[in-house]
Amino acid sequence: MTSLSKRLHKFFVFILIVLTTSCKKNYEEPTISLEGYEIEEGFELSVIASEPFLEAPVQIDFDSKGRIWVAEMNGFMRDVDGTGENRPTGTIKILEDLDQDGVVDHSKIFIDSLVMPRALAMAYGGLLYVEPPNLYFVEIDENDQPVNRVLVDSLYALEGNPEYQPNGLRLNIDNWFYNAGSHFKYQRKNGEWIKKPTTYRGQWGVSQDNFGRLYYNNNSTQLLGDYILPNRLVRNEYMIPNKGVNQKLTKDQNVYPIHAARVNRGYVDGVLNKDSLLLEVTAACAPLVYRGSAFPANYDQNVFVCIPEINAIKRNILSFEGNKVVAKQAWNNKEFLASTDEGFRPVNLSVGPDGSMYVVDMHRGVIQHNAFLSPYLKKKAKEFKLDTIVTSGRILKITSKLSKVSEIPNLDEASSSELVALLSHENGYVRDQAQHRLVYKGSNDVVPLLKDLANDTQSPIAQIHALNTLNGLGEGLSFEILSEITRKSQPDVVAHAIVLLENFREKSNIDQAHQLFEGLSEKADKTIDLYLASTLGYWSKGQQNQFLPLFNTLQNRYKNNPVVQEALMSGMEELEPQFLASIEDNESNEAFEELWEKNQMRQAKDEKNPIYVRNGSSQDSRTKGAKLYRQICAACHQADGTGAEGLAPPLANSEHILPSEKLGLIILHGLRGPIDVNGVHYDINHAMPGLNSNETLSDKDISAIVSYVSNAFSKYPKGLREKKVKELRDVTPKEDGGFTIEELDETLKTLK
Repeated sequence: MTSLSKRLHKFFVFILIVLTTSCKKNYEEPTISLEGYEIEEGFELSVIASEPFLEAPVQIDFDSKGRIWVAEMNGFMRDVDGTGENRPTGTIKILEDLDQDGVVDHSKIFIDSLVMPRALAMAYGGLLYVEPPNLYFVEIDENDQPVNRVLVDSLYALEGNPEYQPNGLRLNIDNWFYNAGSHFKYQRKNGEWIKKPTTYRGQWGVSQDNFGRLYYNNNSTQLLGDYILPNRLVRNEYMIPNKGVNQKLTKDQNVYPIHAARVNRGYVDGVLNKDSLLLEVTAACAPLVYRGSAFPANYDQNVFVCIPEINAIKRNILSFEGNKVVAKQAWNNKEFLASTDEGFRPVNLSVGPDGSMYVVDMHRGVIQHNAFLSPYLKKKAKEFKLDTIVTSGRILKITSKLSKVSEIPNLDEASSSELVALLSHENGYVRDQAQHRLVYKGSNDVVPLLKDLANDTQSPIAQIHALNTLNGLGEGLSFEILSEITRKSQPDVVAHAIVLLENFREKSNIDQAHQLFEGLSEKADKTIDLYLASTLGYWSKGQQNQFLPLFNTLQNRYKNNPVVQEALMSGMEELEPQFLASIEDNESNEAFEELWEKNQMRQAKDEKNPIYVRNGSSQDSRTKGAKLYRQICAACHQADGTGAEGLAPPLANSEHILPSEKLGLIILHGLRGPIDVNGVHYDINHAMPGLNSNETLSDKDISAIVSYVSNAFSKYPKGLREKKVKELRDVTPKEDGGFTIEELDETLKTLK
């Protein structure tokens, strides 16, 4: 090449570089300060997504490209009155990091015009999502557009308060999706959607451990959970278990805020300390059992809990005791993550494909629904301008300085054999997704590999995944294979094998099952015995005498263990009553006899466990009351209860709201004449009409209005039962037009 040619070549290379550089997109990423955020030593906190790319996120999931799918509930509490809640402003978005620097720089709408979307999950190659009352499934085309939408359940989340509607969509190891605030589980099999009853669990958020037990909570109890795998204690439709499910895993509800955050009942004695710091949880939500691979080993299967009212995340350490689970707070004087930013509202947690923990920060100033919002917090929200934090949203990432994040496998491009190998992955997210893909894709070609893994006693977690994958595929398991696994595996694996053995209850297997169970019982292992107890009744149908000695062995061994007693009872719904008379007459039978008697009484009355007779969730009375108040009362008393000059006195902090019987009489029969409220005299020249003659309003409706008004406008809310409303309908004033305040006070004395 000549010198001229070389110079020309360099020139054209230079021009190409300039053109390429000038065509590169400029990705603008907002900078969010984390000043005021304190995280446990050894961990790092970063913002990976924020406004303007998202607003008010409530749940996320990840696709095989590492993109984040997010449900935005941006219609929730945009002001202290909850205005616009039912407008179709919600969206499901896809968040992308196009320049691969770890921060979201692009978002696109997948579905918009939704009313309060509250849950989503990447599933079956598409997306499950909730827009109350419906649960939908959509496929995703090559352009990231929703196609072929299917209505999975029209009763998933019935009309009601968003704080109490079902949510979660958590895929468990048994191939079912479970939910908080719900007593149903969901699964798609052979193209058909299946909905079945399960135990009612929690309020917002649900998680699972490596074994498959479920964890949840409610606003005042930071951690609840089951001692046993799902559905083992609700197989007898007339039994209502209360010892093995919905258990408070720790009595410790203490919180450790680093600033005086505003909370809904902060005016109540004992809620705050002398420094105005919250003492115990009031809005706990979204527990997450950490099953990733990016934290130190001592963090494995710790449970992290969102405490949004104090802008914090709590850490609990689990202990597994065979037939019991116990939690203990990691520290008694601090939280895992805490902030002085009152916009920081952690409402969900997820383990990502890289093993890191992701925090869904709704970043909304007021997250207490208006139906439950106290006058105290309403005032504080305005005073500290919390009601102005309404257009934000964040996703934070927590990583360990001491551990490396996992390499993210492309699950959609992985072969079936590669997916089987991933069932042994250190990251629980990857294991779950690998199992899910094998099942819904019907990967029967790798059944031999799965059987080998199910027999590999060096990896108990992988064994459990392999067993449940084979069960999901409906191929590869047999009585003989499961029996062999129970003889050589660790107790957790044996428990799953015992559950799956029930698929092979045939007359030809009864004797072998009895012999197998006798041998397992001799190990006297608490975990194995719990699952033996749960299966005996099922195998004893028609063979009661054969299994009676083993039944008595477990009765005697666990005479003071109510969980085992419930497990024994759960599988016995079809046994003849005379079976009870065959049980040895000893002290150990008292607990079981009590369960049996309750079961027989309920069966005689055909009173099944409510999970078998309710089709969906019910609406909270205060939510219904809020709607009725706005329809009937707000025109005069105003939405915020401040009243209107010359038209109606205020309800906010009025001394006439309580007792609830007084408020009920006013609502039913009306009020006339002058009245003093908070030291101010009102002599309005007309009477407030009563609702007693309104035939469209039931006792339940009046009760709901009382519940809402009492909660929204007084410091010490108290409801009024429907039965009492019915009685008050007949307590009429002396004259038409309603009670006077003096007459009302005299009437109340006669009611006591």
